[in-house]
Amino acid sequence: MKTTIKTLRVRVKDKHAKLLRKMAFEVNQVWNAVNAFTDENCYVPIPPVGWVRVPYSAFDLAKTFKTIRTERGLNLIGSATVQEITESHAKARKQFKKDKLKWRCSGGARRSLGWVPFKSRQLIWRNSQAVLFNHHFGVFDSYGLGQFEFRSGSFSEDSRGRWYLNVCVKIEIQPCSGTGQVGIDLGLKTTATCSDGNTLERGEWYRSAEKKLAIAQRAKNKKRVRAIHAKVKNCRADANHKFSRKIVNENALIVIGNVSASGLAKTNMAKSVLDAGWFQLKTMLDYKSIRMQVEFLEVNEKNTTQTCSSCGTLPNSRPKGIAGLGIREWTCSECGAEHDRDINAAKNILALGHERLAVGIPCL
Repeated sequence: MKTTIKTLRVRVKDKHAKLLRKMAFEVNQVWNAVNAFTDENCYVPIPPVGWVRVPYSAFDLAKTFKTIRTERGLNLIGSATVQEITESHAKARKQFKKDKLKWRCSGGARRSLGWVPFKSRQLIWRNSQAVLFNHHFGVFDSYGLGQFEFRSGSFSEDSRGRWYLNVCVKIEIQPCSGTGQVGIDLGLKTTATCSDGNTLERGEWYRSAEKKLAIAQRAKNKKRVRAIHAKVKNCRADANHKFSRKIVNENALIVIGNVSASGLAKTNMAKSVLDAGWFQLKTMLDYKSIRMQVEFLEVNEKNTTQTCSSCGTLPNSRPKGIAGLGIREWTCSECGAEHDRDINAAKNILALGHERLAVGIPCL
């Protein structure tokens, strides 16, 4: 049986928040010490050559800071956590191509959200509780965590001060029982339209909460502001989860357009684009497809709205440019087929997915 790695996220009971904040304080001390070291020692002088940049690896940093717990009296985190911090710091420097990253503040208005990483098999499950560094943490276990073998993970804090346990586990890949094929067109009138007619209706989660948010902001009620933002986020994620689960369960091939949310977020449609959650939906479809052994493809959606899905031409009657955005239904002047704008685009996206499968998926 094939397996894959999945990250499970469960909420930690609030009574453990005080201890976790203390642990996060020690994590911040290690992070900032590593950050200061890489910033001050990123260049070394070599007389014949000049100044040469030294890319410190996670192994180099682990050797340098192996005694930091004793030197600073850090007794709530283990040596393996120090190694995990240095590895995370090294990966982040490589990703952002910087020698100095942001400092992790433990207090004040710019306080960083809490983060306590751990390595594989540090966390164990005992008496229906998660045990880390001999500290027992009660969680709201919705997955039956006792049946899994824990790998690396972390405790993390959200903006409302709630803590969550995020842990990687190995799970079996469940073959998909669905045999359908679907193309998905992402838009703003409807968040997602499928080639078979199914839709994910526009939620307007943020816009519906704007009045309450404005009242809370004028009253400078930060707690209420955070709660409203959290509700908006949770409602959007819930809708995307339900839609993506339905699509993955029913289909063996899923093809979606490569519309760029980050690009459109720089236009005057930014609020609507971000409220739709396109990137989140594509991510959910991607990882759920992997687990269910469903083929998931992302294709170039250029001209999919204007092309007739029946005859494959670009007729003169097609909706064109910005002026044609209000046209939701149109008739092909070449073959006479009547089209719903979004369903037609979804059908063309599905056809592009078949073309890509026919020629093979290139190895990058």
